[in-house]
Amino acid sequence: MSIAARHITALTRQIATRDAIELVHPFAEFQTFGALAYIAECYGFRYESVRLVGKHRILHVYLVRDHSPWARQRAAANSAAFPDPGPGRPVPGMYLGSLTPVPEAQADVDLITALIRHDAFGAAANRRQLQLIGWGSAALFLLMALLTGLYAVLLPLAALTPAFMLGALRVNTMRRAKLARQLTAAGCTPVWDGAGVERYVRPTPTPLGTPYGTPQGPAQGTPYGTPQGSAQGTPYGTPQGF
Repeated sequence: MSIAARHITALTRQIATRDAIELVHPFAEFQTFGALAYIAECYGFRYESVRLVGKHRILHVYLVRDHSPWARQRAAANSAAFPDPGPGRPVPGMYLGSLTPVPEAQADVDLITALIRHDAFGAAANRRQLQLIGWGSAALFLLMALLTGLYAVLLPLAALTPAFMLGALRVNTMRRAKLARQLTAAGCTPVWDGAGVERYVRPTPTPLGTPYGTPQGPAQGTPYGTPQGSAQGTPYGTPQGF
């Protein structure tokens, strides 16, 4: 079984049995999380948040069931179009057997991916913690230098450690600012959570369109929008977003 098939299998099990989904794939790229979150949203979930867990700061992506009428309508349409998603079978918005978005879903997946990246960088940018680590390490190296006399080795470390931490904070801030511009251009609104961390909220869906990009689906006058695949039909189903 391919890696994509394993990811899809784990996701579809959670969609079928849970009201809250947790995506944990230590070696997965952000784009993989974005594609999986997109599939889950097609079945009535919505992206909620991320956390960096454990010593190695493994990314966990959380989604919850969306009980809004729009989300329930979208889930019903996709459940009818893709009643048995899984390995070797079509799933919304992806090429068969992969987590590569079809062109009509690419913008939606990119937006969700940007949200996940922005929140993940925010979770990693704990300024107080990084400064504490940086200056604490510098003090420790300085103390060790005084005790051991290994000044040539330990003094550079005492100077470089806080500089590295501050540099990492700056790079993180620049990355989040770039993503913030991308999200703002897509119509997302900045909000601040209880911890004072900036996040972005997508536009509220409207009856005539989806906040995640252009509508998708068959061209025969349905509310789902434009066709996918070849003129003879697509193996990827029809409804995805309204």
